[in-house]
Amino acid sequence: MQSGTMVFTAMNRVIFGTPAAEAIVAEADRLQARRVFVLTGRTLNTQTDAVDKIRRALGLRCAGVHDDMPAHTPRESVVACANAARDAGTDMLVNVGGGSVIDGGKAVAICLEHAISTVDGLEPLRSVVENGQRRIPDFRAPAIRQIAVPTTLSAGEHNARAGVTDTRVKLKQSFINRGIVPETVILDPAVTVHTPAWLWLSSGVRALDHAVETYLSIDANDYTDGTALQALRTLGAGLPAVKADGGDRAARLRCMMGAWLSMVGIVSGTRLGASHAIGHILGGSAGVPHGHTSCVMLPYVLDYNAPVNGARQRDVSAALGRPDVPAALVLDRLIRGLGMPRTLRDVKVAEADLPRLADNCLLDDWTFSNPRPISRADDVMAILKAAY
Repeated sequence: MQSGTMVFTAMNRVIFGTPAAEAIVAEADRLQARRVFVLTGRTLNTQTDAVDKIRRALGLRCAGVHDDMPAHTPRESVVACANAARDAGTDMLVNVGGGSVIDGGKAVAICLEHAISTVDGLEPLRSVVENGQRRIPDFRAPAIRQIAVPTTLSAGEHNARAGVTDTRVKLKQSFINRGIVPETVILDPAVTVHTPAWLWLSSGVRALDHAVETYLSIDANDYTDGTALQALRTLGAGLPAVKADGGDRAARLRCMMGAWLSMVGIVSGTRLGASHAIGHILGGSAGVPHGHTSCVMLPYVLDYNAPVNGARQRDVSAALGRPDVPAALVLDRLIRGLGMPRTLRDVKVAEADLPRLADNCLLDDWTFSNPRPISRADDVMAILKAAY
């Protein structure tokens, strides 16, 4: 008999198919915000008109724009943005961009609430994994809420977790609190046409990874099974369609809806497995782009786990339209068809660095919730060597 607890976040609403600038103004009106601070990416800000449309729509309520949030959300950049937002007297954050910008906005909100102005100020609030168990500090949720406008498919905007990299130790660390999730998410495919194709497609594979590891999770249940399989169907159709025609906004929105579906299990407490755990380490410790970590690792992790859940993996294959092909091979062909990397060599990870990366994976709690148990760095090394 199934048992478990579904825990939901403090998100209020998701708006889809409405132009971002129009929806942001409506949300600012609803929340009575008067000093709206925009966090975005530099390319989006300087080489497109997407941010300028938002700035013009907000008018005098736009308190500032900050466009310096590098990949993997370094602590230094989080604190710099928070200090700028504090100086601007912000009462609402708007985060427009990919996963690093979205996670950065969550962390900025924490800094504003707790008067954090240095990188060390974040240390007491991060979660810590010890002996395979995650310890999550209990801290006050931010009063200043966020509006998220994602431009990629990693779907972190739906999650009450911020991944922030401590560059001093080269580790991505988690800050978790149900109140750091955005108040509102706005899914506008028009904004995403500016996203580089490799980033859109690789982050879409990240969303596929969410859905696959949710369906194969040790916490799987009928509720999350339904959303995970529908996410696979939606993304499995939408990603190749965007690959074929980058201007297909209907396909882009379908991908965004699939990415949202892929997060239902994660945000309600489903533990994932080794593809995500290793991916966290490849990002924070080796600088591999977020989406590329899933492009490389997911099929190899499926192979590793096949002895314990091979029968269930057939449902993954069926949802992607290839019921008679092993899931690892279905995903391999799909990822290659999108033009994405498939080995650790492809993403420039040095073979000599594998032991350090394997050791660091023992600092991620999802390593220990992999369907096929992992208890030692040598277990991780087996997967890394296969992926090399």
